Amino acid sequence: MDVRSNRRDEGGQSVVTANRLLDGRIVWLSGGGWDERIGQARCFGNADVETVLVERRSRAQADGVVGVYGVQVGEDRVPVTMRERIRAFGPSVHPDFAPISGFGERV
Repeated sequence: MDVRSNRRDEGGQSVVTANRLLDGRIVWLSGGGWDERIGQARCFGNADVETVLVERRSRAQADGVVGVYGVQVGEDRVPVTMRERIRAFGPSVHPDFAPISGFGERV
């Protein structure tokens, strides 16, 4: 079981995240692989995310990522915890340092 599963509601949804080995960037599992934009992340029901995590962890090295885990998000694909919002949208200090959200705007 994912160590962060205590932060996921039974009926909610999650995305899968990791860090890219090449440069340490935060990446999100999308329909086409790993993407730097959470807006492109594929959502999984919390009941199903553990199966996805097992599969993605088993191929993490081949995918060039490390630290694969699930993050609960709301319907708008925004993480429910502040820690994960900062990982997804960048520093909370100045908006110019934030990455593009994947929805076409800086967050």
